[in-house]
Amino acid sequence: IECPNCKYHIDVLRVLSQWPGLPAGVKFDPTGLELLEHLEGKVGRVPSHDLIDDFIPTIEEAEGICYTHPKNLPGTKMDGRNNHFFHKISNAYDVGQRKRRKISNSDHVVCDVHFRWHKTGKSKEILDNNGVIKGWKKILVLNMHSRKDGITSRTKTNWTMHQYHLGVDQDEKHGELVVSKVFYQSICWGNRSYNPNDIPSAASSRKQ
Repeated sequence: IECPNCKYHIDVLRVLSQWPGLPAGVKFDPTGLELLEHLEGKVGRVPSHDLIDDFIPTIEEAEGICYTHPKNLPGTKMDGRNNHFFHKISNAYDVGQRKRRKISNSDHVVCDVHFRWHKTGKSKEILDNNGVIKGWKKILVLNMHSRKDGITSRTKTNWTMHQYHLGVDQDEKHGELVVSKVFYQSICWGNRSYNPNDIPSAASSRKQ
């Protein structure tokens, strides 16, 4: 984007800690309510900010945010920084309301390993300034599913997503546009910590 005052070009996907010309510590970190307000603008309910597409890109793929592993999403880094995306929700099957959560295009070639977003905890209502429900927040954690010697295991990764949708209904609908915050937490789950580089390649799997 370009600063309207000094015309300095700012690449928001490459900013690590601060922006030129702004005080250290300034960052794009909207609250849940603010994200829902941006979503309202995106779907045309209210005027949208002129620069919002530079800060919250839209994922156009039919699979939504599940079209790839989160580390491949535009601008994401494993440093705890938040990244935000508009994307559409899709059902996993033609019949039923189960949502698509499985990553459909992993760059890993081991057929016995796949990734899936799993909802954790209860959905949380987001209220506007008048105490009226504006929308809902879901927290999802990316899990790695693997199968070896006929035994299936599931390991939590450090990738987390906070998904927000508009309306009084607790569950989002097929085709509905939502906004999500994705980030990598530098913590361990119990006594296990996941690193995407630990996933075996097809060559190494054949050696075992």
